[in-house]
Amino acid sequence: MAQTRVIKKYPNRRLYDTEISSYITLEEVRQLVLSGASFEVRDAKTDEDLTRAVLLQIIAEHEQQGQPMFSANLLSQIIRFYGDSMQGFVGGYLENSLQIFLDQQHKFRAQLKEMLGQTPWSMLNEMTERNIDLWKSLQRGFMESAQATAKPAPKPPAGEGKKPR
Repeated sequence: MAQTRVIKKYPNRRLYDTEISSYITLEEVRQLVLSGASFEVRDAKTDEDLTRAVLLQIIAEHEQQGQPMFSANLLSQIIRFYGDSMQGFVGGYLENSLQIFLDQQHKFRAQLKEMLGQTPWSMLNEMTERNIDLWKSLQRGFMESAQATAKPAPKPPAGEGKKPR
């Protein structure tokens, strides 16, 4: 089993990946998340776990760009749960709900792939190849037809084809 990757956060807000001995950006941390890598972010001085804070920072940056995932209403509702008697349950509920959503999405994709027998890209490629073959066949037929009408008709043997007087 892979060991948890440690990223140290320094007071100057720089992130140092101890596995590759190099400074990394928040985008590179995001790529670690996307790849499923196990990591934690630790304060370089106090060794405090800052993983959640860094992940929230990545979410905040992405919420400001493009189309946000969380509406202001949803964020307000989440904020209202802090200090509420239900606070302890909300995190687990959201995590379980998201896991169920991900499981259903995975099953749907697997069923779609099984039903279609291929990915959408391979289907598109196959359809494109069939269209190209059809187009080539159509062009060949057109060219053969054009060549047949362009050929002069064979001359009849001498004496034939003349009208009697």
